[in-house]
Amino acid sequence: MALHFERTEFDARRDRLMIEMAEKKLDAVVLFAQESMYWLTGYDTFGFCFFQSLVVMADGSMTLLTRSADLRQARHTSIIENIVLWTDRDNANPTLDLRNLLNDLGLLGARVGVEYDTHGLTAFNGRRLDEQLQTFGQIVDASGIVGRLRLFKSPAEIEKAEKAASLADDALDAALPLIKQGGDEARILAAMQGAIFTGGGDYPANEFIIGSGADALLCRYKSGRRKLNKNDQLTLEWAGVFNHYHAPMMRTVLTGKASRRHQELYDASLAALLAVEKAMTPGNTFGDVFDAHARTLEAHDLTKHRLNACGYSVGARFTPSWMDMPMFYQGNPEPIAPNMTLFAHMIIMDSETETAMTLGRTYLTTESAPKPLSRHDLDLIVR
Repeated sequence: MALHFERTEFDARRDRLMIEMAEKKLDAVVLFAQESMYWLTGYDTFGFCFFQSLVVMADGSMTLLTRSADLRQARHTSIIENIVLWTDRDNANPTLDLRNLLNDLGLLGARVGVEYDTHGLTAFNGRRLDEQLQTFGQIVDASGIVGRLRLFKSPAEIEKAEKAASLADDALDAALPLIKQGGDEARILAAMQGAIFTGGGDYPANEFIIGSGADALLCRYKSGRRKLNKNDQLTLEWAGVFNHYHAPMMRTVLTGKASRRHQELYDASLAALLAVEKAMTPGNTFGDVFDAHARTLEAHDLTKHRLNACGYSVGARFTPSWMDMPMFYQGNPEPIAPNMTLFAHMIIMDSETETAMTLGRTYLTTESAPKPLSRHDLDLIVR
């Protein structure tokens, strides 16, 4: 099998989930998030774009319901032994297959948790699932149970994150020589992704963000490429990815010379990121981290140019986004604890002057100050 972790690692994760299930008095959980299945079993696929689910019983036994296209994928990449297939056919309703599976597992009338909050369960299939289970037993929302377990990284997972961060650094190293007057965004993007692939990395869970000129103010990927001017701004957000573990970085790189406004925004970004680092310690919350960011940018009179979140947890993620929960936003009560991998980004977009500035990197939390996983410094980059 093509497993990325030792079997003992998966056993430990299963045991942690069983403890959570016992505390919540769940006889079974039905998982739909690909991240949950990957974390628990190693199952590695993009087949979650179709209907599939992993049923985990209170005793730790697991059964996967999927399509024939993923049968060998599951056998080759996971520790799952029990695999049930639903058949592609006209008017197929795999939620009926799932109900039958739950019935075969002796769960009629049981207390069953369902992982609703995931891209792996569409609203259409969620409605069909509820229709099938409305008279089945006690159905409860189990969203976030596995997600919160994934928040705390094991030593083996931290090694994956550190490798991903090294690949992110390699991507920036590959990009910098190409960022100059006449530099082509297409070549820059190809060099960054190529460096990650060459280093043994993976596709990211979402596209890299690249935009110059006015597009540097965007914090989402858009189609289309341009070439850089003598005095230009280029915003990049990318992630090193290793065995699906992500370590994002973010920079706005300038060509020619830094304008006065660029320097002002950079100084504010740096001050805000350093304030966030001080707050990213046990005893504080994710909301406290956001507040440190917001206070600093307010002091620089930049409140209207900032975003309403300044980062999030990262780890093993699948399409369509590498963003994980929890996030740094106002009032988030989740405590900061050791062994989290967290991405903090300072994003300032001044639409009035069409000036962009970003600064971000991934951290490993500890008993005290967080450890940056990048080898690059935080200096303003002007090419």
